[in-house]
Amino acid sequence: MGGRHIKDGKRLVITIGRQFGSGGCEVGTKLAQELGLDFYDKNILRMNSDESGIKESYYYMADEKAGNKLLYKIIKSLTPEKGAPSFGSDLTSADNLFRFQSEVIRKLAAEEDCIIMGRCADYVLEGMEGLVRVFIYADMDFREKRTIEKEYYAAKDAKKNIKRIDRERRDYFRYYTGKEWEFPENYDLMINTAAIRTDGAVETIKNYLKVRGFEI
Repeated sequence: MGGRHIKDGKRLVITIGRQFGSGGCEVGTKLAQELGLDFYDKNILRMNSDESGIKESYYYMADEKAGNKLLYKIIKSLTPEKGAPSFGSDLTSADNLFRFQSEVIRKLAAEEDCIIMGRCADYVLEGMEGLVRVFIYADMDFREKRTIEKEYYAAKDAKKNIKRIDRERRDYFRYYTGKEWEFPENYDLMINTAAIRTDGAVETIKNYLKVRGFEI
């Protein structure tokens, strides 16, 4: 890990939730570069694999999807325990993969200041000193255009895939946290990238950190 490690100063761990196509990953990457922090996104999956001995492919299958249970039955009230997995159950179940991932996220936050993308990190680290929870969003027209420009999907498939991925992230968040993914009360700062683009979002977050008293 090459990021800024915690010293006696004020802690700083930034979590970023994002709608698909809003530029959240780009915001996180740029912000990490400017602040000199490590940025964790899909690389958390590899760390999970190293930590648990479970093949990385299992994490990709479960990553930000609520697991098969949600496909067959709507479970809104269940909030799985955030602790270690039960070895009496399926080790590669979505719930156990989430628990392993949560352990890795907590360890990262305990060791260094960093930026973590998605993965319910805002919930996993709830109550932690120095936690700043950001959500990046934009209107559908902006996200559809950006998705096509970035060649994530062909023009004819862009909108339906944006809706599908947002639905998966929404279900995943609701299933593991019992909360609603896009509700403002879950975040400290929500930014519309359609209005100020990703560079504007980075500057907005930096200004917010200064107002909060973080030395950056």
